[in-house]
Amino acid sequence: MSADDKRVNLLDFDEAGLRAFFTAMGEKPFRAQQVLKWVFHQGETDINAMTDIGVALRGKLQELAEVRLPVIIDEQRSTDGTVKWLMGFNGGNAVETVYIPEPKRGTLCVSSQIGCALNCSFCSTGTQGFARNLTASEIIGQVWLAAQALGHERNGRRRITNVVMMGMGEPLLNFDAVVSAMSLMRNDLGFGFAARRVTLSTAGLVPGIYRLRETLDVALAVSLHAPVDDLRTELVPLNRKYPIAELMRACRDYVSEKHKRSVTFEYTLIDGVNDHPEHAHKLVKLLRTVPSKLNLIPFNPFPGTSYRCSSAERIAEFQEIVMRGKLIATVRKTRGEDIDAACGQLVGKVQDRTKRSARIKLQMAETGP
Repeated sequence: MSADDKRVNLLDFDEAGLRAFFTAMGEKPFRAQQVLKWVFHQGETDINAMTDIGVALRGKLQELAEVRLPVIIDEQRSTDGTVKWLMGFNGGNAVETVYIPEPKRGTLCVSSQIGCALNCSFCSTGTQGFARNLTASEIIGQVWLAAQALGHERNGRRRITNVVMMGMGEPLLNFDAVVSAMSLMRNDLGFGFAARRVTLSTAGLVPGIYRLRETLDVALAVSLHAPVDDLRTELVPLNRKYPIAELMRACRDYVSEKHKRSVTFEYTLIDGVNDHPEHAHKLVKLLRTVPSKLNLIPFNPFPGTSYRCSSAERIAEFQEIVMRGKLIATVRKTRGEDIDAACGQLVGKVQDRTKRSARIKLQMAETGP
Protein backbone atom coordinates (compact mmCIF):
# COMPACT_ATOMS: atom_id res chain seq x y z
CA MET A 1 0.00 0.00 0.00
CA SER A 2 1.37 3.44 -0.90
CA ALA A 3 1.56 6.20 1.69
CA ASP A 4 -1.36 8.07 0.11
CA ASP A 5 -3.59 4.96 -0.21
CA LYS A 6 -6.49 5.56 2.18
CA ARG A 7 -8.34 2.34 1.50
CA VAL A 8 -9.75 0.49 4.52
CA ASN A 9 -8.27 -2.89 5.36
CA LEU A 10 -11.23 -5.27 5.64
CA LEU A 11 -9.26 -7.52 8.01
CA ASP A 12 -9.44 -4.77 10.63
CA PHE A 13 -13.16 -5.60 11.08
CA ASP A 14 -14.77 -8.49 12.91
CA GLU A 15 -18.17 -9.63 11.59
CA ALA A 16 -20.12 -6.89 13.39
CA GLY A 17 -17.70 -4.23 12.22
CA LEU A 18 -17.81 -5.47 8.63
CA ARG A 19 -21.60 -5.54 8.63
CA ALA A 20 -21.58 -1.92 9.84
CA PHE A 21 -19.07 -1.03 7.11
CA PHE A 22 -21.35 -2.36 4.37
CA THR A 23 -24.41 -0.71 5.90
CA ALA A 24 -22.56 2.64 5.89
CA MET A 25 -21.84 2.04 2.16
CA GLY A 26 -25.60 1.71 1.58
CA GLU A 27 -25.24 -2.05 0.98
CA LYS A 28 -26.90 -5.04 2.61
CA PRO A 29 -25.05 -6.18 5.76
CA PHE A 30 -25.00 -9.81 4.57
CA ARG A 31 -22.20 -8.79 2.20
CA ALA A 32 -19.94 -9.11 5.27
CA GLN A 33 -20.63 -12.83 5.40
CA GLN A 34 -19.72 -13.23 1.74
CA VAL A 35 -16.40 -11.43 2.16
CA LEU A 36 -15.47 -13.36 5.32
CA LYS A 37 -16.20 -16.68 3.64
CA TRP A 38 -13.99 -15.76 0.70
CA VAL A 39 -11.10 -14.63 2.88
CA PHE A 40 -11.15 -17.30 5.59
CA HIS A 41 -12.82 -20.30 3.94
CA GLN A 42 -11.47 -19.91 0.41
CA GLY A 43 -8.21 -18.13 1.21
CA GLU A 44 -9.02 -15.40 -1.32
CA THR A 45 -7.78 -11.82 -0.78
CA ASP A 46 -8.50 -10.36 -4.25
CA ILE A 47 -11.83 -8.54 -4.06
CA ASN A 48 -12.29 -8.86 -7.81
CA ALA A 49 -12.21 -12.67 -7.48
CA MET A 50 -15.16 -12.72 -5.05
CA THR A 51 -17.58 -13.71 -7.78
CA ASP A 52 -20.82 -13.94 -5.79
CA ILE A 53 -20.55 -10.18 -5.22
CA GLY A 54 -21.86 -8.15 -8.15
CA VAL A 55 -19.38 -6.52 -10.55
CA ALA A 56 -20.55 -2.99 -9.69
CA LEU A 57 -20.19 -3.57 -5.96
CA ARG A 58 -16.78 -5.18 -6.42
CA GLY A 59 -15.63 -2.09 -8.29
CA LYS A 60 -16.98 0.20 -5.61
CA LEU A 61 -15.45 -1.94 -2.89
CA GLN A 62 -12.02 -1.93 -4.52
CA GLU A 63 -12.01 1.86 -4.51
CA LEU A 64 -12.74 1.97 -0.77
CA ALA A 65 -11.15 -1.15 0.67
CA GLU A 66 -8.65 -3.97 0.30
CA VAL A 67 -7.54 -7.14 2.08
CA ARG A 68 -3.99 -6.37 3.18
CA LEU A 69 -1.79 -8.91 4.95
CA PRO A 70 1.61 -8.81 6.63
CA VAL A 71 4.57 -10.02 4.58
CA ILE A 72 6.59 -13.11 5.47
CA ILE A 73 10.20 -11.90 5.52
CA ASP A 74 11.79 -15.10 6.73
CA GLU A 75 10.89 -18.66 7.72
CA GLN A 76 12.94 -20.96 9.95
CA ARG A 77 12.25 -24.60 10.72
CA SER A 78 13.51 -26.36 13.82
CA THR A 79 14.69 -29.94 13.96
CA ASP A 80 11.68 -30.66 16.22
CA GLY A 81 9.18 -29.41 13.60
CA THR A 82 8.62 -25.95 15.10
CA VAL A 83 8.29 -23.21 12.48
CA LYS A 84 9.07 -19.53 13.09
CA TRP A 85 8.14 -16.73 10.71
CA LEU A 86 9.38 -13.16 10.75
CA MET A 87 6.38 -11.13 9.57
CA GLY A 88 6.88 -7.56 8.41
CA PHE A 89 4.68 -4.47 8.47
CA ASN A 90 4.80 -0.88 7.25
CA GLY A 91 7.51 1.21 8.86
CA GLY A 92 10.22 -1.45 8.88
CA ASN A 93 8.90 -3.28 11.94
CA ALA A 94 8.45 -7.05 12.20
CA VAL A 95 7.26 -9.63 14.71
CA GLU A 96 7.85 -13.33 15.16
CA THR A 97 5.05 -15.89 14.94
CA VAL A 98 5.65 -19.52 15.93
CA TYR A 99 3.91 -22.80 15.08
CA ILE A 100 4.43 -25.73 17.45
CA PRO A 101 3.29 -29.13 16.13
CA GLU A 102 2.33 -31.96 18.49
CA PRO A 103 0.84 -35.39 17.78
CA LYS A 104 -2.75 -34.36 18.53
CA ARG A 105 -2.69 -30.62 18.00
CA GLY A 106 -0.84 -27.72 16.41
CA THR A 107 -0.46 -24.46 18.33
CA LEU A 108 0.19 -21.07 16.77
CA CYS A 109 1.80 -18.45 19.01
CA VAL A 110 0.73 -14.98 17.81
CA SER A 111 2.11 -11.52 18.62
CA SER A 112 -0.04 -8.53 19.61
CA GLN A 113 2.51 -5.70 19.73
CA ILE A 114 5.78 -4.80 18.06
CA GLY A 115 8.07 -5.22 21.03
CA CYS A 116 6.69 -4.91 24.55
CA ALA A 117 6.39 -2.05 27.00
CA LEU A 118 6.38 -4.17 30.18
CA ASN A 119 10.11 -5.01 30.42
CA CYS A 120 9.81 -8.32 32.30
CA SER A 121 13.37 -9.16 33.33
CA PHE A 122 13.41 -12.76 32.06
CA CYS A 123 11.98 -12.08 28.58
CA SER A 124 14.07 -11.35 25.50
CA THR A 125 11.19 -9.48 23.82
CA GLY A 126 11.33 -6.80 26.52
CA THR A 127 14.97 -6.00 25.71
CA GLN A 128 13.89 -4.87 22.24
CA GLY A 129 11.79 -2.01 23.61
CA PHE A 130 8.43 -1.05 22.12
CA ALA A 131 7.32 0.42 18.79
CA ARG A 132 3.52 0.22 18.57
CA ASN A 133 0.40 -1.90 18.87
CA LEU A 134 -0.49 -4.20 16.01
CA THR A 135 -3.77 -3.61 14.19
CA ALA A 136 -6.47 -6.29 14.13
CA SER A 137 -5.51 -7.08 10.52
CA GLU A 138 -1.86 -7.52 11.48
CA ILE A 139 -2.85 -9.94 14.25
CA ILE A 140 -5.35 -12.05 12.32
CA GLY A 141 -3.04 -11.80 9.32
CA GLN A 142 -0.43 -13.83 11.20
CA VAL A 143 -2.94 -16.67 11.58
CA TRP A 144 -4.05 -16.43 7.94
CA LEU A 145 -0.49 -16.49 6.59
CA ALA A 146 0.54 -19.36 8.86
CA ALA A 147 -2.48 -21.41 7.82
CA GLN A 148 -1.66 -20.82 4.16
CA ALA A 149 2.03 -21.61 4.63
CA LEU A 150 1.32 -24.85 6.51
CA GLY A 151 -1.55 -26.07 4.40
CA HIS A 152 -4.92 -26.34 6.07
CA GLU A 153 -5.12 -30.03 6.85
CA ARG A 154 -3.02 -32.96 7.95
CA ASN A 155 -4.55 -36.45 8.05
CA GLY A 156 -8.00 -34.92 7.69
CA ARG A 157 -7.41 -32.39 10.52
CA ARG A 158 -6.34 -28.81 10.13
CA ARG A 159 -2.77 -28.14 11.17
CA ILE A 160 -3.55 -25.15 13.41
CA THR A 161 -5.90 -26.37 16.14
CA ASN A 162 -5.05 -23.81 18.85
CA VAL A 163 -4.06 -20.15 18.87
CA VAL A 164 -2.31 -18.55 21.84
CA MET A 165 -1.77 -14.81 22.22
CA MET A 166 1.62 -15.45 23.81
CA GLY A 167 3.98 -13.92 21.26
CA MET A 168 5.50 -10.46 21.41
CA GLY A 169 3.62 -7.88 23.48
CA GLU A 170 0.98 -7.63 26.21
CA PRO A 171 -2.37 -8.38 24.53
CA LEU A 172 -4.52 -6.50 27.06
CA LEU A 173 -2.61 -3.28 26.33
CA ASN A 174 -3.94 -3.58 22.77
CA PHE A 175 -7.42 -4.61 23.82
CA ASP A 176 -9.69 -3.57 20.94
CA ALA A 177 -7.49 -4.88 18.12
CA VAL A 178 -6.78 -8.15 19.96
CA VAL A 179 -10.46 -8.77 20.72
CA SER A 180 -11.43 -8.01 17.12
CA ALA A 181 -8.83 -10.49 15.85
CA MET A 182 -9.78 -13.16 18.40
CA SER A 183 -13.43 -12.68 17.43
CA LEU A 184 -12.48 -13.63 13.87
CA MET A 185 -10.57 -16.64 15.22
CA ARG A 186 -13.71 -17.73 17.08
CA ASN A 187 -16.30 -16.85 14.42
CA ASP A 188 -17.57 -19.69 12.20
CA LEU A 189 -17.18 -17.32 9.24
CA GLY A 190 -13.53 -16.92 10.26
CA PHE A 191 -11.40 -19.75 11.63
CA GLY A 192 -14.16 -21.22 13.81
CA PHE A 193 -12.03 -22.11 16.85
CA ALA A 194 -13.80 -23.16 20.05
CA ALA A 195 -13.38 -20.89 23.08
CA ARG A 196 -10.97 -23.26 24.82
CA ARG A 197 -8.73 -23.28 21.74
CA VAL A 198 -8.06 -19.53 21.74
CA THR A 199 -5.98 -18.38 24.71
CA LEU A 200 -5.01 -14.88 25.76
CA SER A 201 -1.92 -14.64 27.96
CA THR A 202 -1.43 -11.58 30.15
CA ALA A 203 1.25 -10.41 32.56
CA GLY A 204 -1.55 -9.37 34.90
CA LEU A 205 -3.29 -6.25 33.58
CA VAL A 206 -6.18 -6.51 36.02
CA PRO A 207 -8.67 -4.05 34.44
CA GLY A 208 -8.21 -5.81 31.11
CA ILE A 209 -9.04 -9.19 32.65
CA TYR A 210 -12.35 -7.85 33.97
CA ARG A 211 -13.11 -6.22 30.62
CA LEU A 212 -12.24 -9.37 28.67
CA ARG A 213 -14.61 -11.43 30.79
CA GLU A 214 -17.51 -9.26 29.64
CA THR A 215 -16.42 -9.05 26.01
CA LEU A 216 -15.34 -12.39 24.55
CA ASP A 217 -15.29 -16.02 25.64
CA VAL A 218 -11.69 -17.24 25.37
CA ALA A 219 -9.30 -19.10 27.64
CA LEU A 220 -7.10 -17.08 29.99
CA ALA A 221 -3.44 -17.62 30.87
CA VAL A 222 -1.60 -15.48 33.42
CA SER A 223 2.17 -15.04 33.56
CA LEU A 224 2.70 -15.39 37.31
CA HIS A 225 6.37 -16.45 37.79
CA ALA A 226 6.44 -15.81 41.56
CA PRO A 227 4.13 -16.49 44.53
CA VAL A 228 4.98 -13.32 46.51
CA ASP A 229 4.87 -9.64 45.60
CA ASP A 230 8.48 -8.58 46.14
CA LEU A 231 9.87 -11.31 43.89
CA ARG A 232 7.13 -10.94 41.29
CA THR A 233 7.74 -7.20 41.08
CA GLU A 234 11.42 -7.93 40.37
CA LEU A 235 10.46 -10.28 37.54
CA VAL A 236 7.25 -8.60 36.31
CA PRO A 237 7.36 -4.83 37.02
CA LEU A 238 3.61 -4.54 36.27
CA ASN A 239 3.10 -6.16 39.68
CA ARG A 240 3.80 -2.79 41.32
CA LYS A 241 0.52 -1.51 39.92
CA TYR A 242 -1.50 -4.72 40.15
CA PRO A 243 -0.16 -6.86 43.02
CA ILE A 244 -0.88 -10.54 43.41
CA ALA A 245 -3.97 -10.19 45.65
CA GLU A 246 -5.71 -8.00 43.05
CA LEU A 247 -4.65 -10.34 40.26
CA MET A 248 -6.05 -13.39 42.05
CA ARG A 249 -9.40 -11.61 42.59
CA ALA A 250 -9.61 -10.86 38.88
CA CYS A 251 -8.78 -14.48 38.01
CA ARG A 252 -11.43 -15.85 40.39
CA ASP A 253 -13.95 -13.51 38.81
CA TYR A 254 -12.95 -14.59 35.30
CA VAL A 255 -13.70 -18.26 35.93
CA SER A 256 -16.88 -17.74 37.96
CA GLU A 257 -20.42 -18.15 36.58
CA LYS A 258 -20.05 -17.13 32.93
CA HIS A 259 -16.60 -18.70 32.46
CA LYS A 260 -16.75 -22.06 34.18
CA ARG A 261 -13.22 -23.16 33.48
CA SER A 262 -9.76 -22.86 34.96
CA VAL A 263 -7.05 -20.24 34.51
CA THR A 264 -3.65 -21.42 33.32
CA PHE A 265 -0.85 -19.90 35.37
CA GLU A 266 2.55 -19.74 33.68
CA TYR A 267 5.60 -20.01 35.88
CA THR A 268 9.08 -19.70 34.38
CA LEU A 269 11.63 -21.55 36.53
CA ILE A 270 14.85 -19.56 36.96
CA ASP A 271 17.80 -21.10 38.77
CA GLY A 272 18.18 -19.75 42.31
CA VAL A 273 15.54 -17.08 41.80
CA ASN A 274 12.04 -18.57 42.03
CA ASP A 275 12.59 -22.32 42.06
CA HIS A 276 13.11 -23.12 45.76
CA PRO A 277 10.81 -25.56 47.60
CA GLU A 278 9.48 -22.66 49.69
CA HIS A 279 8.31 -20.97 46.48
CA ALA A 280 6.49 -24.15 45.47
CA HIS A 281 4.73 -24.40 48.85
CA LYS A 282 3.69 -20.73 48.69
CA LEU A 283 2.42 -21.26 45.17
CA VAL A 284 0.19 -24.12 46.34
CA LYS A 285 -1.28 -21.90 49.03
CA LEU A 286 -1.82 -19.02 46.60
CA LEU A 287 -3.53 -21.00 43.83
CA ARG A 288 -5.71 -23.10 46.09
CA THR A 289 -8.51 -20.53 45.81
CA VAL A 290 -8.51 -20.33 42.00
CA PRO A 291 -9.61 -23.13 39.66
CA SER A 292 -6.34 -23.44 37.82
CA LYS A 293 -3.69 -25.37 35.96
CA LEU A 294 0.00 -24.64 36.36
CA ASN A 295 2.37 -24.56 33.39
CA LEU A 296 5.99 -24.79 34.54
CA ILE A 297 8.35 -23.33 31.92
CA PRO A 298 12.10 -23.96 31.97
CA PHE A 299 13.81 -20.60 31.46
CA ASN A 300 15.09 -20.10 27.93
CA PRO A 301 18.34 -18.08 27.87
CA PHE A 302 19.00 -15.16 25.51
CA PRO A 303 22.00 -12.88 24.91
CA GLY A 304 22.74 -10.51 27.78
CA THR A 305 20.74 -12.25 30.49
CA SER A 306 22.28 -13.27 33.80
CA TYR A 307 19.53 -15.81 34.48
CA ARG A 308 19.98 -19.56 34.05
CA CYS A 309 17.51 -22.38 33.69
CA SER A 310 16.76 -24.45 36.78
CA SER A 311 18.23 -27.94 36.78
CA ALA A 312 16.10 -30.86 35.68
CA GLU A 313 16.22 -32.19 39.25
CA ARG A 314 15.01 -28.88 40.72
CA ILE A 315 12.20 -28.64 38.13
CA ALA A 316 11.08 -32.20 38.98
CA GLU A 317 11.17 -31.43 42.70
CA PHE A 318 9.16 -28.23 42.20
CA GLN A 319 6.55 -30.06 40.13
CA GLU A 320 6.27 -32.83 42.74
CA ILE A 321 5.63 -30.36 45.56
CA VAL A 322 2.86 -28.50 43.74
CA MET A 323 1.23 -31.73 42.58
CA ARG A 324 1.24 -33.03 46.16
CA GLY A 325 -0.61 -29.82 46.94
CA LYS A 326 -3.37 -30.99 44.56
CA LEU A 327 -2.47 -28.64 41.71
CA ILE A 328 -2.45 -29.81 38.11
CA ALA A 329 1.09 -29.03 36.99
CA THR A 330 2.81 -29.80 33.69
CA VAL A 331 6.32 -28.94 32.55
CA ARG A 332 6.33 -27.29 29.16
CA LYS A 333 8.65 -29.03 26.76
CA THR A 334 11.08 -26.55 25.25
CA ARG A 335 10.44 -26.34 21.51
CA GLY A 336 12.23 -24.50 18.72
CA GLU A 337 15.23 -23.60 20.86
CA ASP A 338 17.63 -24.07 17.93
CA ILE A 339 15.86 -21.29 16.01
CA ASP A 340 15.26 -19.03 19.07
CA ALA A 341 11.53 -19.76 18.94
CA ALA A 342 11.13 -20.95 22.53
CA CYS A 343 9.06 -19.14 25.15
CA GLY A 344 10.58 -15.75 26.01
CA GLN A 345 13.02 -15.75 23.07
CA LEU A 346 10.98 -13.85 20.44
CA VAL A 347 12.57 -10.59 19.34
CA GLY A 348 11.41 -9.62 15.84
CA LYS A 349 12.51 -6.28 14.42
CA VAL A 350 11.46 -3.30 16.53
CA GLN A 351 11.87 0.40 15.77
CA ASP A 352 12.14 1.08 19.51
CA ARG A 353 10.34 4.25 20.59
CA THR A 354 11.27 3.64 24.23
CA LYS A 355 15.07 3.65 23.59
CA ARG A 356 15.23 0.70 26.01
CA SER A 357 17.15 -1.52 23.60
CA ALA A 358 19.90 1.11 23.23
CA ARG A 359 20.18 1.51 27.02
CA ILE A 360 20.47 -2.25 27.51
CA LYS A 361 23.18 -2.53 24.85
CA LEU A 362 25.12 0.28 26.56
CA GLN A 363 24.82 -1.43 29.95
CA MET A 364 26.07 -4.71 28.46
CA ALA A 365 29.04 -2.94 26.88
CA GLU A 366 29.94 -1.28 30.20
CA THR A 367 29.60 -4.40 32.35
CA GLY A 368 31.03 -6.87 29.85
CA PRO A 369 29.84 -10.44 29.23
